[in-house]
Amino acid sequence: MLVRRLPPAIVSYFLHNGRPSSFTGAAGSLFEHYPIGNPSAPLGYLEGFPRPDPKYAETIVAIPRLKSGKNISAKERKAGRIPSIVFEQEKGEEGGNKRLISVKSKQIGKLVEHLGQSFFLSRLFELEVRSAFEDESEIIEKVRVLPRKLHLHSSTDAVLNVTFMRAPSTASLKVDVPLVFRGEDSCPGLRKGTSFLQGFEGAYLNTIKRTVNYLCPADIVPPYIDVDLSELDVGQKIVMEELKVHPALKLLHQPNQPVCNLIGSRASDQKRSK
Repeated sequence: MLVRRLPPAIVSYFLHNGRPSSFTGAAGSLFEHYPIGNPSAPLGYLEGFPRPDPKYAETIVAIPRLKSGKNISAKERKAGRIPSIVFEQEKGEEGGNKRLISVKSKQIGKLVEHLGQSFFLSRLFELEVRSAFEDESEIIEKVRVLPRKLHLHSSTDAVLNVTFMRAPSTASLKVDVPLVFRGEDSCPGLRKGTSFLQGFEGAYLNTIKRTVNYLCPADIVPPYIDVDLSELDVGQKIVMEELKVHPALKLLHQPNQPVCNLIGSRASDQKRSK
């Protein structure tokens, strides 16, 4: 009898979500995006999970940079360019095959401004390294990349340096994925004012983490993670293992670390402060 071993992501999915009443119904979409017969096939985003907004599907254009150094970088910035590097990453560790490049300050600045710094660093882009910035110039390298690091000016927030990782389908990338908190309007602890814990009122959301670090297959890097607050009450918290993400993502923190909690002040304390 031939026994087919399930991919780890599918096993993780059922461990996290419990035994399904209908194997086909619960796993259909997962198998569709994680083909068992071809484990090397690229993964796909699952229904109901955040996907990259096609509005920002932009090709970043770069040119080679022969040298590095403080003086070279200053000249690049003065010319309207940002000194950058693109490199490989294997199993989440920074590798080699580095290429010195320069990108347009206006293009990167616009993307960072529109997306926000954290969301820019969790977004895949196409990168074209050309012999010159003209459209008809020779393409030296064309590759999908993930921005890895940003160095901003301390006063103006202008981008001074940016580092990119090549992101082929075979790569696993360490990504600080931004958290988006939703459901505050229907959150019991915030909506009622007084929670089920007697004597507490004036609750507020205490945000502990704004990003969470995951090891992500390059084809399914999430642009963000939704954090559902709609059932949270005073004294309760949401921990990292409770975040809903694609089962192929690997959490790189302790699973019981909190990302937020709901705190309320005692009514007696509020009276004393008046």
